[in-house]
Amino acid sequence: MGIFHQEETHDSKISSMSYALRWKHENLRQISTAAIVTIAVTIMILLLVNSSTRKQVYLVVDGQVKKIQTHKSVLQEMLDEQAISLKPEDQVSMPLSGSLQNGDKVVIDRAAPVQLTVDGATKKLYTTKDTVGDVLKEFGVSLKEHDKVTPALTERVTGQTDIRIVRVNKQVVDRHESLPFRVIKTADPSLTVGDNRVIQQGKPGVMVQHIEKVYHDGQMVSMRMVGKEVQAKTLDKIIAVGTKKKPAPPVVVQTAAVKSSSTAKTSSAAKTKKTVSSNNRVSKAGVDFSYKKMIHVSMTAYSAGEPGIGTRTATGTRVTEGRTIAVDPNVIPLGWWVYIEGIGFRRAEDTGGAIKGNKIDLYYDSVKRANNFGRKSGMKVYVIGPVKPQLN
Repeated sequence: MGIFHQEETHDSKISSMSYALRWKHENLRQISTAAIVTIAVTIMILLLVNSSTRKQVYLVVDGQVKKIQTHKSVLQEMLDEQAISLKPEDQVSMPLSGSLQNGDKVVIDRAAPVQLTVDGATKKLYTTKDTVGDVLKEFGVSLKEHDKVTPALTERVTGQTDIRIVRVNKQVVDRHESLPFRVIKTADPSLTVGDNRVIQQGKPGVMVQHIEKVYHDGQMVSMRMVGKEVQAKTLDKIIAVGTKKKPAPPVVVQTAAVKSSSTAKTSSAAKTKKTVSSNNRVSKAGVDFSYKKMIHVSMTAYSAGEPGIGTRTATGTRVTEGRTIAVDPNVIPLGWWVYIEGIGFRRAEDTGGAIKGNKIDLYYDSVKRANNFGRKSGMKVYVIGPVKPQLN
């Protein structure tokens, strides 16, 4: 049996091609429109995707605001993109690995270098704090009541700020000063002239001076007296001096030879006494006076304006220029007057820890005059007594 094959003719091929051309011609407009729509949709999708990945971030560096457009999603990537480098001491408002969202604000505080000197050591530090006080708190530096800080705690920190702390310590110590006693003589009619008797023994008193010493970083810079008090009062020495006349000696008749000899002895004694008396009497500044002794001393000067010096003397009087001097009571008794060659009459009213032996401290109201006085040696001083000589 044979197989039947449909015969394909030339007319059927032409017919198929005509149909295809006719279909293409009729649907070309629809194909073009579909292609344009497809391209537009693709562009819109791309724009939408691009818009969704782009972010606007506000970056604040040291108070300056900068608006940044970025596709980065991590802060560190955005900083690298903007070529912004950070020091380890800089502070950032969010972690460097944190994700960025549209509209985020990132604040960066740049650390400023400061130099801190405290307790004998100097360090270079970096800080983002605004004031000196905040910097000290940040690094755990504690301050005591009297410590000095430069600049002030409220001063703002700028680049290369030099902060210095001086440790100030104050210490109050007690200094004991001896208060010499006076010698008081009282008349006693029950005792004959020349007969003296000690009624009460003298005892020196003790004054406690409170001295404040100020130290800067362990070095003493000043001291002053902040108070004083009498710890033990002085007990004056009282001596009874006889005033009763001695009984007259019995009258003895002498021969001429004996009388002549006695007269000669008396004249000689009177002459000797007169010579001694004239040797202990001088005339200075228009005043004739007798003195107990003459000494040579070294002299300095002081003033109540100096630290640690009060206005009250060891004898309780107020320091007075032109009158007050400080002495060693073992050399010149307190309360006695002296005449200083080239200076004049002065009264021993005060003492001092450094005034020992043949030394005198001359008082001036002015600190400058006291300092200008300096030190003078070999000054001649006449020690007179408790009564100031009067003009002739």
